[in-house]
Amino acid sequence: MASDFGQGQAIPRQYTCKGDGRAPVLRWSGVPAAARSLAVVVNDPDAASAGFLHWIVLDVPTTSTTLNIDDLPDAAQEAKNSRGEVGWTPPCPPSRTHHYHFTVYALDAPTGLADGAPVQTALAAINAHTIAYGDLVGTVAA
Repeated sequence: MASDFGQGQAIPRQYTCKGDGRAPVLRWSGVPAAARSLAVVVNDPDAASAGFLHWIVLDVPTTSTTLNIDDLPDAAQEAKNSRGEVGWTPPCPPSRTHHYHFTVYALDAPTGLADGAPVQTALAAINAHTIAYGDLVGTVAA
């Protein structure tokens, strides 16, 4: 998985609450032949209360090699994030450096969930169908 920052590097300011807060464009390759759908989850495990989910995108076609919030594939659906909203919430750690995990999951079937699915429902569907995944970790300092 790739973006405008590398593994373990600082996420550029424009993608945080200190910039314009846009979601970075994500890129990947090597989707397993058995995959029937993809999902993307952005999680901050350093946040209080066992982490904060910034973005959950479901049912991305396996032919996709990028995810751009301004041009989501037609079949893709966005679940609610930890803020209870559909879509992207930019990183904005209140203290210390936080690590943001951008994970693409290869699924053996589409989730079939609609836009606005609850966080736990979306995560359960991803966990039930994951056959492989890739992870990119970026950091943001308070």
